[in-house]
Amino acid sequence: MKKILLTGGNGFFCTRFVERYKNTYEILSTDVPVLDITDEVKVTETLKSFNPDYVIHAAAIASTEFCDKNPKLAYKINVTGAINVAKACREVKAKMIFISTEQVFNGNVESGPYTEASTACPDTMYGKNKLEAEGLLKEVIDELWVLRFTWLFGIPERNCGMSPNILWDTLATIMQGKQIKATPNEFRGLTYVHEVIDQFPKIFEIPYGTYHIGSHNSLSRYDVCSLILKEIGLEHRIEELLEMDSEKYKDHARDVRLCTDKIKSYGFEFSESSDGIKKCLKEFKFKL
Repeated sequence: MKKILLTGGNGFFCTRFVERYKNTYEILSTDVPVLDITDEVKVTETLKSFNPDYVIHAAAIASTEFCDKNPKLAYKINVTGAINVAKACREVKAKMIFISTEQVFNGNVESGPYTEASTACPDTMYGKNKLEAEGLLKEVIDELWVLRFTWLFGIPERNCGMSPNILWDTLATIMQGKQIKATPNEFRGLTYVHEVIDQFPKIFEIPYGTYHIGSHNSLSRYDVCSLILKEIGLEHRIEELLEMDSEKYKDHARDVRLCTDKIKSYGFEFSESSDGIKKCLKEFKFKL
């Protein structure tokens, strides 16, 4: 049985990964305070003790607002922490999977979808951290996959972590009796988290390198929220529940969509974002 060590183990992705593969792999899921990735000695000791075949490094501070307000701490965790993990992987001969993000393209002026060859121009501290970490890790370890995720979404599940995502945020806002405000000027890839997790072992079989992961989406954020309302049976209340924010990004549309043709060439399949949303709602039997 192959051994996998996870960092950021209490998070949205990793908790679901553990539930899916706990009987397939021997998994050590770590998070603060069990493993502080900024402690290089502790990271090395932990990897030597467990001796994993693969390390999925998902630990990060992903809040753009927090990172912008706390740049030194963000760098320490998002960049230095990642380097510590890479050095330990190299020492124990473990292969490393680095979870990166579409946010590396947050400052690009041209429209997406972006390929892996596109020049990334992040304008947030989080995006800058991730892009810098990508480059530095390649100097530390050869056995490295860099996976730039689109925005993952899902529903709360037992014993699993949650993070902000468009599907659950929309549903939660409605259940709180509040109005949703969404812009028609933002475009992002939106991917059902289980579509990524179910195919994840294929990563271990493809060449090392950088890959864009997730679904294609042709809908604006406003259109996605409208779709969610329709799918849960609230089509007749869209005007009441959903406000269009035309001012946000009006001067230049925000488009951080990723082209995922490269990963698809290795047999990965992802639904269109709209179909992924429908699939998730159907699987969880969510209809108001």
